[in-house]
Parts: sequence; C-alpha cells; structure tokens
Amino acid sequence: MAVPPRRAGLGCILSAMAANTELGDAIRAWRERLSPSEAGLSEGEDRRVPGLRREEVALIAGISVDYLVRLEQGRSSHPSGQVLASLARALRLDHGERGLLYRAAGATPPPSGEVPREVPRSIRALIDRMADTPIAVFSAAWDMVECNAMWEALFGMSVEQDHSGPINLIWWHFGAGVDDQARPPAPVVRDPEETDSFERQIVSDLRRAADRYPDDRAVEELVDGLREANPRFAELWSRYEVAPCSQGLKTVLHPQLGPIDFEGDVLTVDGSDLRVVICTTVPGTPDGDAFDVLREAMQSAADWQAPSSAGLRLPHRQLDISMTRTRPLTGRPTSRPQMENSRGSFRRA
Repeated sequence: MAVPPRRAGLGCILSAMAANTELGDAIRAWRERLSPSEAGLSEGEDRRVPGLRREEVALIAGISVDYLVRLEQGRSSHPSGQVLASLARALRLDHGERGLLYRAAGATPPPSGEVPREVPRSIRALIDRMADTPIAVFSAAWDMVECNAMWEALFGMSVEQDHSGPINLIWWHFGAGVDDQARPPAPVVRDPEETDSFERQIVSDLRRAADRYPDDRAVEELVDGLREANPRFAELWSRYEVAPCSQGLKTVLHPQLGPIDFEGDVLTVDGSDLRVVICTTVPGTPDGDAFDVLREAMQSAADWQAPSSAGLRLPHRQLDISMTRTRPLTGRPTSRPQMENSRGSFRRA
C-alpha cells in the first residue's frame, strides 16, 4: 500500500532527525570518554562531568561552542568534511571510529594512509620528453618529488639538495624568516594582492590534503610547525577557507638573469593526487630569450655547472648577458613598477 505523500514527508524528516541524533550521541560519547590529560589539557579540580567539556573540544577542533552544542543536540546537520576531520582529531578517534563519525554525519569517510609521493612511469616519461621546459611534480601537500634540469636552472632548487627531507613549497613560502634554509634561491615575486591570493590558495590546498590523509604524520607535523612558526599561516588555517587554485602569469627573480615572466600551469594526475607544474614563456620575448639562455647553459656541458642553492652559474664566455631591459614583453602592460628597467636583454658575443 502506497504511503500518503504527507506521511512519506514526515518519514523523511523523522529519519533525518534520527541520523542527527545518532551523530550527536556519538560525539557526546567520545567527548565524555576522553580525559583532559589525553587531550593535552590540565585536569583541574572543578570537573562535574566526565571527559572533556564542550568548550574544550570546540577550542581544540577550532569550531564554535554553539555549533558543537547544536551538533550534539541534533539541531544541525551535514557538517563539512573539514569540521568532521577537526572533530576526529580533537576527539582522538582511531580509523574505525573516524569512519563511524563520517557515516553518522551522512558523509563518505576520506581515504587513510599517507600522501602519495610515487611518480608514475608515464609522468617520468613526460618529463623526459619535455626536457627544454621547466617541470616539477609535487605531492598533495606540495612536497617536490621530481623535477627536471630546466626547473633546477630556473628556480635553483632540486629534489636532492635538501637531505633533511623533501622540499616543501608551503614551508619555503611561510618558513622564510624563521628558517634560513626555507628561502628559495630564485623566489617568485608577487605584489601584496597576489601574495594574499597565493597564501589563501595554498593553505586551503594543504587543509584539503590534511583532511584526505589524516594518518599522514608528515602532513600533521608540517601544519603544526607552520602554525607555531608563522602567525599569518595560523590565521589562514583558522579560517577553514576553501579557495580555488588559480593559474597564470608569474614572475621569478633569477639571481643572474633578473625577473622572468612565465605562465605556470598546474595539472593533476588521476589516481595519484600529484600536481605537475609546467612553466612556459612566449618565444621571441625577453622572457623567451631568458629561457633560451638557460637551455644553452644546460647544453654546454663543458661550461655548465649544476645549479645549487646559490643559483645558476652561466657560461659567460659564450653568452654575453646585459642586465639592462631594452623592450617590454609584447602585448602585456608592465604591472610591477619595481621591475621596470631591470629585465635583461640577451645577445651573443
């Protein structure tokens, strides 16, 4: 017998209410079983309830107390993945319990394990075929796991140069000023508006990685270290913001060639959660000429010295590099006044 429309609607409402109550009951049970010492808090003397107070869980998870109350009372539904991941960490849930939390909230549990860092054979072949273009491969947490010689020549960094661990693009940006080794030899130059946009995007991307791979200890340590070392990162992390990744024109300040404008495109690799960053310039422009200098330097084996943290050593005996800009990049207005008349023009000796 068919259920009348009104009864069917009421059934859906009651089912949703039951699901919300299940989520609230689970959160309350996990909160009450966790002692303050297990959460890194002081036990204190005036505790009338077992486990943690709502205020303490909300503080650790980075959410409001009112929102946590509404979750426990079943008055709020469908919390975001970021909120669920924060609650799972605050409540010290194991893998199975984290799955229960997500399912009680009507969400799909994220994958566990570590951030993939293995570069597929097909991507290695792509890098080999595009040897004259700067290419690097990054993990979901922006660890550099592979790059070619043109990338090393342009940015002055390689996968092998840091023996303490992989180079992390986020630490290189936010750790500068705290860790001298975090300063890139050839930094990307941004104006204040571009810097704000870049920082919001990359912090948002790191949060997505932390949510997808909650068991990755390296990601957890990276986040903790950056929150402690850099107030700007800590402030952005507390926003729980989802910012889209933008691509387009960027400028790198090369130690020998000066500022070089290039297009930076980020490609994702299905099934491995890797990012492939490709840098290109317009041929026949000062920026294209700068890339040609780097290519010729790579091809001149007798005069080429591999790039290091000090930057690229160019074969000056064969190439005369004048650091006076003679013409702007065709078709694009100069938007960075501090770079005017600082671009190098390149001519053969």
